[in-house]
Amino acid sequence: MLRKAIEFGLYPWFPGHGYSYIHPSNRRDFEAINPHDKVFEKIDENERWILLQYGHKQFKVEPELFSPIPALPFSYGDRVEEVNRTPGELRQRGEIFNILWHIAEDQPYFQIRQGKQELARRFRADELRKF
Repeated sequence: MLRKAIEFGLYPWFPGHGYSYIHPSNRRDFEAINPHDKVFEKIDENERWILLQYGHKQFKVEPELFSPIPALPFSYGDRVEEVNRTPGELRQRGEIFNILWHIAEDQPYFQIRQGKQELARRFRADELRKF
């Protein structure tokens, strides 16, 4: 079940950091998502671990590598549609399933899913609105 974020952030972990940063029960799944460019939702924390959510998956990680980013206008599971479109084209609508961080532009890009089809296009926040 999706929970709302306390805050959004990046967790730029690479295998070279070592596996002590990731809870043992989450290591394989966390490594598989290639977390370095993904936006996570921090949904809980305690004295040892923070709980990050990426889409429908949750991961316990050490807080040391977590870097907060400003609040985002959309989150995983939000239903959105394209604001501007070329005349004659269908407006892209769907559910946000992926949020990536573009380091050079210092901004998020959102990917949407229409039913079971994942669109390859990445949208900036100003190209989408909730519906």
